[in-house]
Amino acid sequence: MNFSLGFITTAEIPSKEFGWILSVLASILICIIVYEVTGVVSSILYKGYAKLDSAHKLEWNNRGISTFHALFVAVASVYILIVSDLFKEGSKNDLITYRRSILSDTALGISLGYFVSDLAMILWKFPALGGMEYVLHHGLSMFSIIQSLVIGQAQFYVLMVLFTETTTPFVNLRWYLDIAGQKKSKMYTCNGIALFLGWLAARILWFVFFFHHLFSHFDQVQKMHPLCFYSILIIPPVLTVMNVFWFWKITKGIIKTLTKAKHSA
Repeated sequence: MNFSLGFITTAEIPSKEFGWILSVLASILICIIVYEVTGVVSSILYKGYAKLDSAHKLEWNNRGISTFHALFVAVASVYILIVSDLFKEGSKNDLITYRRSILSDTALGISLGYFVSDLAMILWKFPALGGMEYVLHHGLSMFSIIQSLVIGQAQFYVLMVLFTETTTPFVNLRWYLDIAGQKKSKMYTCNGIALFLGWLAARILWFVFFFHHLFSHFDQVQKMHPLCFYSILIIPPVLTVMNVFWFWKITKGIIKTLTKAKHSA
């Protein structure tokens, strides 16, 4: 029995390629475990955790999950994109846009499981854990990962975009310090500077390289499945606009923080 899935049918997809579904399910389970562990560890290491209301505890634990995912996807992306031979120029005869491996499928599946879990929590407590911009960001990310896994193309570019999640730990630490009443601390200021520099490198300059690589390999990009081709032309620019908007807010925040620190010195 065959059924249609967007622009393709199941007849075009080898059954063995559905193995990544296991990594998605495992990732959802891991997210639940990390959520609970974050609460337990936080209650031991930070006395103020017990005094937080239920809404703040929910977000506190939720940010523990996003930090865990960010660290995982950063390491996985660096290894797959740079260390391994999967996407190295000239290492294989096939197009770079067609390359995939069990490891890349697993990494993308785990990331997909995170976005599914986090989006579910965002919608459940909407807008406590984030507004429509987070729904849009997660929705686009999930769509990109799903089509890349199902069709088996564009994984190089999807992993490049996922690498930008490396800025998430700085964002979360900023929130933790704020909740802990440490906005005037040196750690808060240093983290703000790190967030500014990290965002500039990972979400602005990295995207410049992303588009440079995309258009310098456009002959290969054009040969992708139509769904992948049009997705890669639409989704990254939308994410870039969002990143620039957030970078503008981060820049305003760091200027404000440094100005206050200068006057109080």
